[in-house]
Amino acid sequence: MAVTIRDVAALAGVSPSTVSRTYRNNPSISEETKERVRRAARQLGYQMGAAAGENVGVRTIGVILPPSAREVYENPFYLEMIRGINQFCNAHQYVSTIITGRDNDEILSAVKMLISTRRADSFILLYSRLGDTVIDYLYNAKQIYVLIGKANAHANQTVYIDNDNFLAGQEATEHLIQLGHRRIAYLGSDNAYMFTADRKRGYQAAMAAAGLPFHAEDCIEMQALDIQDAALHALIEREDRPTAIVVSDDILAVTLERLCTLRGISIPRDLSIVSFNNSLFARLTSPRLTSIDLNSFQLGFEAASQLVSHIEHPTLMATKSIIPHRIIERESCSRLGG
Repeated sequence: MAVTIRDVAALAGVSPSTVSRTYRNNPSISEETKERVRRAARQLGYQMGAAAGENVGVRTIGVILPPSAREVYENPFYLEMIRGINQFCNAHQYVSTIITGRDNDEILSAVKMLISTRRADSFILLYSRLGDTVIDYLYNAKQIYVLIGKANAHANQTVYIDNDNFLAGQEATEHLIQLGHRRIAYLGSDNAYMFTADRKRGYQAAMAAAGLPFHAEDCIEMQALDIQDAALHALIEREDRPTAIVVSDDILAVTLERLCTLRGISIPRDLSIVSFNNSLFARLTSPRLTSIDLNSFQLGFEAASQLVSHIEHPTLMATKSIIPHRIIERESCSRLGG
């Protein structure tokens, strides 16, 4: 079997990218390290370059989107994270490849193919969910990966970048409470995703702290974007409907706005809405959505930065980074009775 850059890196006790940089005589690599790499290469009879079948100086990062048949790929939140990842990669001689699939099995198959063919050996997951087989595989296969979202499995050994989604959910709810609302509902997506579970907990904590009752029928979780969802219809059509709703994603909020329009419910006169992501949808709807800006570009940029750091310095400890959020006030919520 031909000797590869990984073999040299293993013998020299460095990362493969350090071997590549040594052969490019990169000044960031010390002379002592360069000599150790060259000595390992001579010992193994390795020669760097196209003749050796190596992609000199370039490494590929796999960027994994959540399993979905369609909706995820229409969400600007993920596109902004990818833009942040690519901006960092472009400046550091890395490239990225997108991995998608209708379900976990399809994504896992693609990941295994990339690893087995050596097209990628490090990954960024743009999501965190309960019972995720992709995370388990990457962890057990000792692949380098970074998670965007709060780690659930292998938390102490996982590098992750996240927002404080509990605090964001709490602040979104408190904003409505400060506007005089007392009957506030929550509309979320699949609770298997860590971000929506945390936002829901933040909503519940804010209601409890304000001494407001929590009604189970005021908390809805939709598995898909469905304007015909029976629970959603029941929520907004009953006589004692909430005066405000915290919605876990702008796209869900757009679905809610559309249904309200069809039912003759005025926003924000009859119903106030606060949502999340501050995406293009939030700015183009009428009325425009008050939304929590989660700084999705920075989430992606920081994830790529952390991944490259751990590629080039494999002994680094797992780190957890929190990206700040802020509320962007627009016309979709108003003072109760105002």
